[in-house]
Amino acid sequence: MFRPFSWCIGLRYTRAKRRNHFISFISLVSIIGIALGVTVLITVLSVMNGFDKELKDRILGMSPHVTISGTNGQLSDWAVVQEQLRKVPDIVSTQPYVEGQGLMTQGGYSHFVILQGILPQDMQDQLLGQKMVEGSLTDLKAGDFGIVLGSRLAKALHVTVGDKVTVVLPEAALTPAGVVPRVKRFTVTGLFTVGYDYDTSMAFMHLNDAQKLFDLSAGNVSGLQIRLNDLYEAPRVAMQLYQAYGGFYRTMDWTQRNGNFFEAVKLEKTMMFLMLMLIVAVAAFNILSTLVMVVTDKQSDIAILRTLGASPGMIMHIFMVQGTVIGVFGTLLGLAGGIALALNVTDLVTWIQATFQVQLFSADVYYISFLPSHLEWSDVLKISGLSFLMSFLATLYPARQASRVQPAEALRYE
Repeated sequence: MFRPFSWCIGLRYTRAKRRNHFISFISLVSIIGIALGVTVLITVLSVMNGFDKELKDRILGMSPHVTISGTNGQLSDWAVVQEQLRKVPDIVSTQPYVEGQGLMTQGGYSHFVILQGILPQDMQDQLLGQKMVEGSLTDLKAGDFGIVLGSRLAKALHVTVGDKVTVVLPEAALTPAGVVPRVKRFTVTGLFTVGYDYDTSMAFMHLNDAQKLFDLSAGNVSGLQIRLNDLYEAPRVAMQLYQAYGGFYRTMDWTQRNGNFFEAVKLEKTMMFLMLMLIVAVAAFNILSTLVMVVTDKQSDIAILRTLGASPGMIMHIFMVQGTVIGVFGTLLGLAGGIALALNVTDLVTWIQATFQVQLFSADVYYISFLPSHLEWSDVLKISGLSFLMSFLATLYPARQASRVQPAEALRYE
């Protein structure tokens, strides 16, 4: 089988047993360094992608993509607006809501909460309905003053399903006895576990009960929650709705509420990529060192090849092939290890936690209690491409030095 001259010699140098064992050791270190760097990069980025995906699913599963409300914080003609929004192609669903803040107390325990009134049938198929651990959203009946709490909030208040809690609003009510805080008793009908801060700070009730609690008329709500086909279209849709209604309504999208958080996660992923890429850069520098020593060791061989008619370009290609083979082999090993580890790191960490009875990831700190991983092939291609490129660039200087070896000078003392 025909093989180009430079490829044949370059591969032979790669396979050959060198007289200088130190050069062989440095080559092995280069391969291990590149493999380790690529493996760590793929694994870490997959874990960060997993965290990003889990947080987006949980935060945006509970938070609407777009909200529309009146300029005074209330929406009186919400049914008319909802009917108009259903005709917008990008919108999947709309739900009315009432939202306010209050203090929830029970038996000497208290906690600040965000109270939200919803229509249970609208939320049953969404994340909240899917994450109920006790009870059901359908247990929220108008007039029963039932309430659904996050599991960690219920634990902080020492209550469970069937217990009573007291909600105290920051607004005062005028009574014959004077000005007193507005207070209402609710029955806990269900618990949910979503993660993030929702489990400690959110409570849901029926829309009609929320209207009575916050002293709204039957036709008034805080606004409409809108969910879209593509959540990344939220800024455009929000601006489009604001302009369509002539500024008479306020619109807000999820990037205005949580955008800074996700941008911070994205920046952290970028910085982690750059820092870990230094491992590959060090390994590529080892390739350069290896080839410099090989060129020095092979001075007489290079001179003989030149006298036999090899051009400087051929000599340059020989050492580029040798260095590139080291880089490719290390990259392929790293890809195999990184992909295998990224696909199994969640199970591996779970096994470690179960075997050694340790909790590596607390939901109080990391919002989730396990190590997520989401392998993105675009990251794999980017990492492997950069690793190969750095390995290739590391061959240019020593290969150029080899091509400039003068046969007469190299063979003078042979």
